[in-house]
Amino acid sequence: MDAYRFAGGTAVVTGAASGIGEALAVQLADRGSSLVLVDRDAERLAGVADRIRAAHPQLSVTTHLADLADEAATDALGAALVAAHPETTLLVNNAGVALGGRFDQVTLEEFDWVMAINFRAVVRLTAALLPVLKAHPGSHLVNVSSIFGIFAPPGQAAYAASKFAVRGFSESLRHELADDGVGVTVVHPGGIRTRIAESARLGSGVDPAEVAAGREQMAKLLRMPPEKAAAQIVAAIENRRPRLLIGLSARVPDALVRLRPGTYWRQIGRVLAARRTSSPPARAARD
Repeated sequence: MDAYRFAGGTAVVTGAASGIGEALAVQLADRGSSLVLVDRDAERLAGVADRIRAAHPQLSVTTHLADLADEAATDALGAALVAAHPETTLLVNNAGVALGGRFDQVTLEEFDWVMAINFRAVVRLTAALLPVLKAHPGSHLVNVSSIFGIFAPPGQAAYAASKFAVRGFSESLRHELADDGVGVTVVHPGGIRTRIAESARLGSGVDPAEVAAGREQMAKLLRMPPEKAAAQIVAAIENRRPRLLIGLSARVPDALVRLRPGTYWRQIGRVLAARRTSSPPARAARD
């Protein structure tokens, strides 16, 4: 396919109020795309939209509030996007949540909450907007998975299940849409410095003593600025890359999983344990 053309296009971005979504919105506007920004955080979303409007008064920037855990609300959002933005040429399914705890420490309701936002909302919004994308050959779809869509650590059964599902869905769609002139990129970020660690839920069966330590350990692993991750995603869209691994924290485990599909966690677990116990200067030197 030819390179994706940002200028003159319209991009729908979910999870646009912070993190990678916010950085993507800014960089897509810098490339000349009009924006349709989706999030459930009204205050943060309004702030992002206002800053972009001030920087790019010639572009259309609209916002939609939705809780993607609510399937009826997600379906209503999809219908509203189709009706209001039939010119859409790029859909970025970026919104996501995290849930910590072993499978026997989370309820089925908590597990389903993760699947609803991380996977089923991706499917439902893609289903709604796919006819619009197909009506504009040269359009593009981006689904943000995770490095946990490549390997599955203990304590992340719900999150990994949702992100593996996004990966499989995206790869199948890529093959189905090749003849329709619609590109598909699945993104596997590694440790990106977003709000996901501080906003993550802990399973109701998790020992409270584990909570603070778990959040602190997760925060230490999230180091790459979201702006840097967004720049790589924008380049992947332009170049129609089918798959994007962001950071060594994604590329190294990906290689290890290929080499040792049944025993990779032994090596990854040791590396993570070493990083948690090393001093900040040592970590910085390795980064």
